[in-house]
Amino acid sequence: MPNKTGERVQTDRRDAMPLARRLRSGDLTPVSVPAVDAEALRALRRAREATLRALKAAKRRRKACVRRHASRSLGRAPGRPAHLRWLSAVVGPTPAQQRVLQEDVQTVTAQTQRLGRLELERHAQGKAWRFAPVVDALQAVRGGPGTVAVTMVAARGARTRFAPPRQRLHDLGLTPSAYSRGARRPPGRLTTTGHPPARRALVEGAWAYRYPATVRRHLPLRLATLPTASQASSWQAQGRLCTRERPRMATGNNAHPVVVAMAREGRALMGALATHLAVTPTG
Repeated sequence: MPNKTGERVQTDRRDAMPLARRLRSGDLTPVSVPAVDAEALRALRRAREATLRALKAAKRRRKACVRRHASRSLGRAPGRPAHLRWLSAVVGPTPAQQRVLQEDVQTVTAQTQRLGRLELERHAQGKAWRFAPVVDALQAVRGGPGTVAVTMVAARGARTRFAPPRQRLHDLGLTPSAYSRGARRPPGRLTTTGHPPARRALVEGAWAYRYPATVRRHLPLRLATLPTASQASSWQAQGRLCTRERPRMATGNNAHPVVVAMAREGRALMGALATHLAVTPTG
């Protein structure tokens, strides 16, 4: 909230009066307080991200420990059963180093099991959620599996926050900032406003549009229970994004701005799919 220069006294009465004036004039931006069920899914999402970071760090430590022993696994993919059997047979030069290697292997196993438990719990909570139809509708988008769809719906808030649909493109900070000087108006960096986990999930899902438009095995299963209009919108968006953005990458442009542009259009598509349903998220 803007303050005048020299105003250093802050009391409840002094703060309430400017807020009331700006609320009456419509200058304040409304916020959406998440409901209890949405906050529960956000907690599962945060625990899942923390587990993924811990799992990646544990895998790096295990790999570094094995390389320090000058051991190489030939022809075995990391994480597969053959590679795990080979790790169980690796013997360290000293008992202390062998103990460290065993601890690293057990840490990776424990974090993998925890990630599986969190995925099962998220799936169970998502099925019992009141916005499960909205989550199913958003999964019609290519690159929008269960984790991305749940994260987007939990972070979306009330649909009444955005009067025109174009405002949905700005709520996650995927639009470039504007800086004009003179006759030039070059676009700046992303505004990065809104919910960072939802923006990150949307950008990660947009990388799927780098490949040609196709309907693979998992997407028809997600589209089977949706209305015909949602299926048509999903295929139309997939064809438009895959045919328009891939040539930009082929000409040598940086892939990251192109993927962000795809994520921005994917956000608009998700908003259109949600409007096909009678359920309106409020938290």
